[in-house]
Amino acid sequence: MTAPLIVTRDQSLLDQLLRLAAAAGITPDVAPDLGAALRRWPVAPLVLVGDDVAAELAAISPARRPRVHVVAWGPVPDELFRVTVSLGGESVAQLPSSEGWLVEALTDLGDPQRPAGAVIGVIGGSGGAGATTFACALGQLASRRGRAVVVDADPLGPGVDRVLGLEDRDGVRWDGLCHTTGRLSARSLREALPRREDLAALTWHAGAPGTLQAFAVREVLSAAQRGHDFVVVDLPRSDDPLVDELVARCDRLLVVVVPSVAGVASAVRICARQPDPGRVRLVVRGTGVPASAIARATRVPVLATMPDQRGLAESIDLGLGPVRSRRGALGRAAGEVLDQLTLLHAAAA
Repeated sequence: MTAPLIVTRDQSLLDQLLRLAAAAGITPDVAPDLGAALRRWPVAPLVLVGDDVAAELAAISPARRPRVHVVAWGPVPDELFRVTVSLGGESVAQLPSSEGWLVEALTDLGDPQRPAGAVIGVIGGSGGAGATTFACALGQLASRRGRAVVVDADPLGPGVDRVLGLEDRDGVRWDGLCHTTGRLSARSLREALPRREDLAALTWHAGAPGTLQAFAVREVLSAAQRGHDFVVVDLPRSDDPLVDELVARCDRLLVVVVPSVAGVASAVRICARQPDPGRVRLVVRGTGVPASAIARATRVPVLATMPDQRGLAESIDLGLGPVRSRRGALGRAAGEVLDQLTLLHAAAA
């Protein structure tokens, strides 16, 4: 196997990483300059980038690849997380507290790795657009194609476990993960979440709304992507740096639009806020303003349309989830989205 790659000019940081590699029983390649880093970048099974060169490396935009981690010694500034996202990194490892997971990651390089799962973000173009319902519908359909998890990033939403009928299933919620430190195992997360067969959900316990912690969100999303074929993220409409970071990690962002004048006006603002409109698509729910007019107003293509579905509230109340049949309105729209996303993800692999 090709050796893992370390990219840093910081001799003290390099000494620490070489010590951890020795503890894992491997000998890494070390790139002292960016030219050497780029030559080895595509083939290394794991890349560790020192915080001293992360911004410089991100500026030259190396090819996106999995299993890139930025490593820093001591406190980590918020700016480093933004640099990590720009670089395409999965996480920031803070030494010495993250030594354990770094050794684990280096030791496990010989194990077969599954492809990272596709990440779909879903956000409401306006309040009451049905984004949570559509996110859960995507999760239900995706679980028939592979392992799927619906991640609830909206503390004020109804709770994806209740929409999916998983509220009575045992498993960890955000409350138990928001104090996570260090690397989160993909297998541990997958086995800890409430689930039904290949469909899992991560949300809050009923009661007062919780607060997402940035480090926990980053680790959870990374572990979810490593352990599932599809990760659906139910996003809040709030303007928040952590939400922006979650959006940046999505392969596709879906904006659910109600085709009314007010709904379209709100969706225009949501779409205009996105820094990468090429990854944004619309899902139109209901009848009213034509889809072509909505696409012109938002300057975003419409990926799927669907009428309101009869019996939706009853299906959710019965614990069956929003999709009772793939031939229903939600089932057809969710299937179209997943077909498109599968093609997009395969092309990027």
